[in-house]
Amino acid sequence: SPRPTMRARSAALPALLLAAAFAAALLLSSRTTGRQDLSSALVSRSGPSTLTKLPGRAGWMTTTSPRSHQPDSVLHKLKLSTREACRRFKSGEMDWAVRATSAAAAGDKTPVSLVLGGDGFCGWPTALHLSEHGHKVIIVDNLLRRKIDEELGTQSLTPIKSPEERVAAWKEVSGNDIEFVNMDVSESLPEVMDLIGKYKPDNIIHFAEIRAAPYSMKTPGNKAETVRNNILGVHNVLISMLEHVPDAHLIHLGTMGVYGYGTVDGAIPEGYVNVCMGKKEMEIVAPYHPGSVYHTTKCLDNVLFNFYVKNDQLRITDLHQ
Repeated sequence: SPRPTMRARSAALPALLLAAAFAAALLLSSRTTGRQDLSSALVSRSGPSTLTKLPGRAGWMTTTSPRSHQPDSVLHKLKLSTREACRRFKSGEMDWAVRATSAAAAGDKTPVSLVLGGDGFCGWPTALHLSEHGHKVIIVDNLLRRKIDEELGTQSLTPIKSPEERVAAWKEVSGNDIEFVNMDVSESLPEVMDLIGKYKPDNIIHFAEIRAAPYSMKTPGNKAETVRNNILGVHNVLISMLEHVPDAHLIHLGTMGVYGYGTVDGAIPEGYVNVCMGKKEMEIVAPYHPGSVYHTTKCLDNVLFNFYVKNDQLRITDLHQ
């Protein structure tokens, strides 16, 4: 059977990916109209910055196409070291994997990217970046992050407009449409299946999880909801992918916390380690050592990914930063 294509990458590379998404998708001061309502509608929760052309195809997100057992036509299995991949990314020699993957999958048609959690501080910049590079972008969000802010009595230092205002502002400055769907992917499997079946995405970028370790440990209810939301959301997406778009690429944001902090002697492995079980040598997923309920859900996500890659040959990249 083909080896799992899911890779859990060490800190430097996913950090570069997130930096790429943020720097590429935050608002260019020189491109704004100067109106406060427009700029605040466009900025991420991280605040205003610069819209920058960024390198795309990150060859370090190596994958093969398990359905053909041949290397993916764009994401060549380069077997780069982390240091070399970082160097090539910074020098502009690599393009971003999402764009390359969708281009390969879509051919001449416009690539379709579904950004789950697209209203969040990672999802919104990513959506803008993909839209600027020619993708048809649909952001899916149930606005839970905003509700948690209200629950905790806090808010962003930079005013954040509603999703409807944000997509309208992006249309005004770019001419590109981004569609917003208000949906909780953890609630209804039939609704998620209908969503995936309707848009038939080439890429699914998954940020739609409760993402704070302290929040996940705050109360018994927070612990239960973090597990319910994160695990069911991921599994609903995987089931829907398998039914409607088995050749799509799922890119999921994990966390370095799956390995624990200060528990590894030496370099953190690149997702997998070689071990000897009795007399048999094999490659296994690097051992988990989570420190919170949130981190534990990311480990459980990873178990699901490995199963669906092994059993159904889905294409998944799990980014740990």
